[in-house]
Amino acid sequence: MNAHNTPAAAHSMPALQRSLREIVEEYEQKAEAIPAELNHFKAAATALESASCIGGSFGGSIWSGGRYGSAPTVWEKSMREALRKSAWKHVYDGLNIKLVASAKDRKRFEMAMENPPEFTLDNIAATFGDYVASPRHHILKGLAECFCDLDPAYRSHSKVKIGVEGLPKRIIVQSTGGYGSWGWERVRDTLNALNVYRGKPHIGHKDYSGLLDDAEEHGASYHDGVEIRRFQNGNAHLFFGPETLREINLALAEFYGDTLPDSPEAAAKKHPGTAVSKNLAYYPTPRAVIDTVLRKLDLRGEPAVLEPSCGCGRIMDAVRETNPKARITGVEYDSGRVQESRAKGHQVYQANFLETAPNPVFDLVIMNPPFNGTHWRKHLDHARKFLKPHPEGKQWGGGVLVCILPASALYDGHLADLGLTSHRDRGWQDLPVASFAESGTNIPTGFLILGPA
Repeated sequence: MNAHNTPAAAHSMPALQRSLREIVEEYEQKAEAIPAELNHFKAAATALESASCIGGSFGGSIWSGGRYGSAPTVWEKSMREALRKSAWKHVYDGLNIKLVASAKDRKRFEMAMENPPEFTLDNIAATFGDYVASPRHHILKGLAECFCDLDPAYRSHSKVKIGVEGLPKRIIVQSTGGYGSWGWERVRDTLNALNVYRGKPHIGHKDYSGLLDDAEEHGASYHDGVEIRRFQNGNAHLFFGPETLREINLALAEFYGDTLPDSPEAAAKKHPGTAVSKNLAYYPTPRAVIDTVLRKLDLRGEPAVLEPSCGCGRIMDAVRETNPKARITGVEYDSGRVQESRAKGHQVYQANFLETAPNPVFDLVIMNPPFNGTHWRKHLDHARKFLKPHPEGKQWGGGVLVCILPASALYDGHLADLGLTSHRDRGWQDLPVASFAESGTNIPTGFLILGPA
């Protein structure tokens, strides 16, 4: 089956029998009627008690719970919470979000359903709108998450091409022994992600359990181009046939883009017009990424902060919100973005950062350099020259550099000279798959934290 010609999104088409507006109207009507329904309930309880006595003389409790059981109590707050959860679950199921959302997103939804926001059309659109509008993006994202999580080689997206050498044909999943364990769920997520990409339905619980049982009993089981082997230590090995591996590469290449922004091909490719070329490397930092990075930093006091290639000033905005006393300076070459940042009240020096003379006075340099090629390395090395040096004779205490990078910077070995060769190394953190999707690229990303050069 040719995955590119398969209407995978057909499995994710909304199945609601009514419009969302009609569902919201029903929710609002029932929410408004809750006080009246509670009064009906209380009146019914009183009527039942009256029907069980003569002249008001108590003859015994009619309610379950023993001889002196009291009338059942229903709380308005509980009714409202149950109604709101029911409405959200109804739309989640009716829009078939579980067939489109990645495994990680589904788990986030499951948790969010325990305390969902108010049920309004605006909130529904904000929560589910992108899944309905762009189902294929989320299907591919789910597949990318599975393989990036299972093997770091799939984060080296500059290598993800059809027929590539070096990508593994086997993936090892730990802790698959117990129902619902991390490994048990991860194997199922991987098989389901492949199924959805191919336009096939999810694997049923019974069929999936049978696959794992067969693999444990007979040493191996098979599902649509995937061989599953289970071992006594609880690990499972997934082997991919040639066509399945080709489909995986096709899906990841589609998700990351035909010409990947940080691949050597992209760096060498000629573009018609200077505007396209100038904007190729500009990916504004999404707020969720900035928040993730800032949680790792100590911004107390009055730190001197530098943002090289600051663009429209998103990172500087967040730093100022976190600590209004921070002394922030930006450097940006593009005049339009300089004016945009200055209009927000930021101090921005207009220049090519690589041509800016180093001044080692900053407590923090935080940056999102250009992704294309390995041009980012020049920015990283130059930025370290702006950090305060370590106090004399001490290893710690100097300035800190935080640099957001394409994940290939780590997984293709470009940071080995800095002592970083694995995602387990201190100083590197992977960002979630498609963290920069809103800025126009799906490439895997991460960030590193370094001291002065």
